[in-house]
Amino acid sequence: MSRIHVIGGGLAGTEAAWQIAQGGIPVTLHEMRPLRTSPAHHTSSLAELVCSNSFGALQSDRAAGLLHEELRRLNSIIIQTADRHAVPAGGALAVDRGVFSQVLTDTLAHHPLIELRRGEVQEIPPTGILVLATGPLTSPALATALQNFTGMDYFSFFDAASPIVEGESINRDIAFLASRYDKGEAAYLNCPMNKQEYLAFWQELIQGEQTELKDFEQETAKFFEGCLPIEELARRGEETMRFGPLKPVGLINPHPGTDSPYAVIQLRQEDKAGQLWNLVGFQTNLRWGEQKRIFRLIPGLEEAEFVRMGVMHRNTFINSPQLLHPTLQFKQRPTLFGCGQLIGTEGYTAAAAGGWLAGTNAARLARGLTLLTLPDTTMMGALFNFISSASPKHFQPMPPNFGIFPPLERKIRKKQDRYVGYRDRSLLEIDKLQAEIYERQIS
Repeated sequence: MSRIHVIGGGLAGTEAAWQIAQGGIPVTLHEMRPLRTSPAHHTSSLAELVCSNSFGALQSDRAAGLLHEELRRLNSIIIQTADRHAVPAGGALAVDRGVFSQVLTDTLAHHPLIELRRGEVQEIPPTGILVLATGPLTSPALATALQNFTGMDYFSFFDAASPIVEGESINRDIAFLASRYDKGEAAYLNCPMNKQEYLAFWQELIQGEQTELKDFEQETAKFFEGCLPIEELARRGEETMRFGPLKPVGLINPHPGTDSPYAVIQLRQEDKAGQLWNLVGFQTNLRWGEQKRIFRLIPGLEEAEFVRMGVMHRNTFINSPQLLHPTLQFKQRPTLFGCGQLIGTEGYTAAAAGGWLAGTNAARLARGLTLLTLPDTTMMGALFNFISSASPKHFQPMPPNFGIFPPLERKIRKKQDRYVGYRDRSLLEIDKLQAEIYERQIS
């Protein structure tokens, strides 16, 4: 049977290679380190954790924890290894990162169907089944090759992304739905501010504590004037935001007894169901705790639930809604799969989940089996449905969160009970899937 190639030995590539081998297909895993280094990595080990050693919340009624549990039930090598080498971290799944990466490296290197090949891949092989898992620090040569293949620009820049909040947590008694000058369909939720509220918000914003950038990111940051963090814009003057993303012109507050707004924060719908809303123009480098504190000063967002915080970092990701199916196949080449941060998912566990699906489907393709499209009632399915169907114009990376789930059949008002309902529905689907995969493997 023809060998499958996986490019990139991070969390996604490691998981993909393992699942391909578990499917009985020989696989070559290409990792450029240590022959070519990256500015973020420090070792030559597979699945190196370059930031925190934490995979996020452990409880399965939390978004990250549910994704852990789904992968655990689907025999993910990443989560199995994390469980075995966990360290105390309160309610989070955290690992001894050195041991974790070394164990995975040794495990894959000794698998009879896995060849670990060191060296940079500079071109996309034109034939055969291939999984791309090169992450946000894809080498320049391969980035150019992918750019040429897709015929479109990478989203490759010093990225300052806006926060996203759950629609149900926005106070609609304050926020109102409207477009400027009532042109077209009312597409934005608008949070109005009076002058006193605006000035208090401006003061907190310019004094907010920021995240320190890595050395290689500091060199890049100065080139992106068109994507300034909101706090940097605020520092340019008291009125600057009112002539930028917070301009109130063309917006009339329809709520009775209200004056014309002095400033307006607009939120743009992020998903088809209207469950996720993006703070327009609020790309930021504030620390996450500061974001929650300061952005909840915005009228209507006092109890906002954030599904993704604003981030500012070196990032490379493709426009997945234009390029990928929910199976993680490229639309223009069904034998090519993508996974990991390259396709616009965020977080360690989401990278492993993408590797699981890309690797599983690559092996199924090689064996002539129907490829898996995961139900969007699972965290994995919801995540891959989102990145393959979101608006291409406004696409930004997405972490696992409950805001991308379809509603439950029975409406549950209490948030924590609703999350339990999401979990129970999801794990029923995962158990069905696991049983189906197992039956096919032994038949």
